Amino acid sequence: MQREHDVERSAVEELALRDVGVADPNIHWREIFNKYDVDQNGRISLRELRTLIDSGGCGTDIPRHVVKAILKKADLDNSGHLDLEEFIIMVHQTENQNYFSHLTQKYVKFVVPSRRGVQYVDATDGQYEEQYTCWPPAICMIIVSVIEFILFMIDAFVDHPKGTGPIATKLIYNPYKRFEAWRFLTYMFVHIGSVHLVVNLIVQLLLGIPLEMVHKWWRVLLIYLAGVVAGSLGTSITDPTVFLAGASGGVYALITAHLATLFINWKEIEYAAIQLIVFLCIVGTDVGTAVYNRYFLDLEENIGYVAHLAGAIAGLLVGIGVLRNLEVQSWEKYLWWCAVVTYFFIMAVAVLLNIFWTDHFPYRPDYK
Repeated sequence: MQREHDVERSAVEELALRDVGVADPNIHWREIFNKYDVDQNGRISLRELRTLIDSGGCGTDIPRHVVKAILKKADLDNSGHLDLEEFIIMVHQTENQNYFSHLTQKYVKFVVPSRRGVQYVDATDGQYEEQYTCWPPAICMIIVSVIEFILFMIDAFVDHPKGTGPIATKLIYNPYKRFEAWRFLTYMFVHIGSVHLVVNLIVQLLLGIPLEMVHKWWRVLLIYLAGVVAGSLGTSITDPTVFLAGASGGVYALITAHLATLFINWKEIEYAAIQLIVFLCIVGTDVGTAVYNRYFLDLEENIGYVAHLAGAIAGLLVGIGVLRNLEVQSWEKYLWWCAVVTYFFIMAVAVLLNIFWTDHFPYRPDYK
C-alpha cells in the first residue's frame, strides 16, 4: 500500500512540474518550496504557508482559519506541516488554484529562468487573461457592424449616403418625431458619410470583441445598447432640436466598459495600472480635443458630445452591473448596488422628462 501511495504521489509531482514547463522538475520545485521554508527544516508550517499565500497577491483577504483548512487538507500524513510532495499536490488541487497557481507561475517565469540550460513554457499572466476564449465565437459586435454597414450601403446605392436616404430618415433620431420611440435606439444604424461609419465600426470591433471573449456576447450587447439609448435620451434633454445619427453612444459605452472591468477585476488583471493609464490618456486626448475645438478654435462640428458623454456614463455603470467579476470583494458589492441604482435612477428621470416636459421640446406638426 505504501509503495502504491508513493508511486501515485510521484506521478502527480511529475505531471505538476511538466505543466509549468520546467526541464529539471525536482530541482526547481524544491527551489520554490525552499523559498518559503523559512527555517529550512524541510517542512512548511502554518506561518510559512500564510506567507506563501500572501505573496501570491491575496493579501489579507484569506482568513487564518481558511489557511488552516488548506493546510489540514493538504497534510496527508497529519504531521501538522507540509513536505515537498504534499506541497506539490496542494498547489495543483483545483480548489486551491486561485491561491497558488499565479504565484508559482510567476516564480518559475521570473526567478528560475535566470539559470542557463533550462527551457520553459510561458504562462498566462493573470487570472483575467486566462478567461479569454474563442468559443463560442465573439460574433455579436461583428453582426451589429455588418447590419450597420448594409443599411448604410442601401442608402448609398440610391445616392443618399449622408443620412437622407429612405432607411436613414426612418431610423435617425428626429427631435420633431420623438413620439416614434424606436428612433431613440435605431439612430445607431444611421451614419453621416463613410468616414463616420468606418471609424465607428473599427473602434467597436476592436473594443467589443475582446470584451465578448471574456464576458460573453449578451453582456457586451446590453452595454452597447444602453450607451446608445443613454446617448439619445441625454441629447434630447440637453439639445432638444438636435438630430442624432451614429453609434458613438454605444462605442463610448464599450470604452468605459473596459474601465469598469478594470475596477471590478483589478487584482485579477495583469498590469491593470498600465491599462488604466492608457485608457486615461486616450479619453483625455479625445475630451481635450473636443473642448479645444469647441471653445478655443470655435469650430462648428456636427458631433453629439452629449451623446458621447451619456453613452460613456451608461457603459461604466452598466459595465459594473453586468460584467463578470472573477473574485467579488466585500466593497465591490456596495459598488455594484451604487452603479445599478444610479443607472436606473438616471434613466428613469430621463424617460420621465422626455414624456412629461413637453414645453422643452420643439413641435412642428408639418415636419416630414
